[in-house]
Amino acid sequence: MPPSFGASAAAADLPAPTPSARGAAASHGFGLNPLARARARFQRWWEARLPLSDTLVLTQRNVYILPTGAGWMLALTLVVLLIASINFQLNLGYLLTFLLAGSAVVGMHVCHATLRGITLHLKVPEPHFLGGSTAFEVQLFSDRRTPRHAIALSVHGHGKASHDWALTDVPAQGSASVQVAFRPHRRGLHRVPTLMAETRFPLGTFRVWSYWRPAAQVLVYPAPEVPAPPLPPGEPRSSGTGSASTQGIGDFDGVRAYRRGDPLKLVVWKKAAKSLATGTDDLVSRDAQQAQRHELWLDLAHAALPDHEARISRLTAWVLQADRLGIDYGLRLPALELAPDTGAAHRQRCLEALALC
Repeated sequence: MPPSFGASAAAADLPAPTPSARGAAASHGFGLNPLARARARFQRWWEARLPLSDTLVLTQRNVYILPTGAGWMLALTLVVLLIASINFQLNLGYLLTFLLAGSAVVGMHVCHATLRGITLHLKVPEPHFLGGSTAFEVQLFSDRRTPRHAIALSVHGHGKASHDWALTDVPAQGSASVQVAFRPHRRGLHRVPTLMAETRFPLGTFRVWSYWRPAAQVLVYPAPEVPAPPLPPGEPRSSGTGSASTQGIGDFDGVRAYRRGDPLKLVVWKKAAKSLATGTDDLVSRDAQQAQRHELWLDLAHAALPDHEARISRLTAWVLQADRLGIDYGLRLPALELAPDTGAAHRQRCLEALALC
């Protein structure tokens, strides 16, 4: 019988299982299902045998073929037609049976030839932020004089995991590009997951596929905190007096609201462009006097949060905010310190340090 409303409400009030509890439950599930454990071990062993390469040529040694569900139904239908034709001595039945069987055999050959002979090449993946999907660009090359149709690529899943297929056609003696989506679950440097190429062209009665383990790695930046908190106050320079009064817009002491008569070189044009894009005309200028006495340091100790990953996310938001304002900033981590600087190269160094710390 279905559970009562009170039981559902009580279950909703229970605390969520911890990661260790989920892991124990998964292990317990594997223990109850020895076939799933054996399948997972075989999958790991099989993937470990695949060579690591960013370029793969599909040949008869690494392309596999099996009938689909529709293919098995066609085979059963052909058996029934053949038995009925023999039993009733139907010449047209023989004709139909062998015509369909011949079409299935030709379809099997065409399906296997569609994937065989293609060269796959993975472009170097760009870094991206955690929480969003990234796309690996894969190029497909064909030297055959006829086009290849309905070739699909995706990240290889485990068990019954769904695939996000990306379909493409490769022209005759040409190339095509396809974007394969991937969503990592943690920051850091990751190897590109195992990819799978598949086709069921032309009849859908056979499935031809191949596995590919690229050697490239992708860097995943931490997800920035949303909404971004204000920047920490500037620290006095070692050569300065450190007694200057703080003034500004609340983001950083070296930046203040625009005043009439300020030189144009002191205007933070990145901030001005963003303000104009949102329909406001707020301008921000660098405070030269304050900037000479203070410098912005983004320190992990300044992110007053209990969780380590939350502090990393806050520092990531600060890095992006300081870069957007166009001000100099430095980064302090337990094992690394980057001197104050600005620009795209400095932002990339800081994001890489935060991703790998």
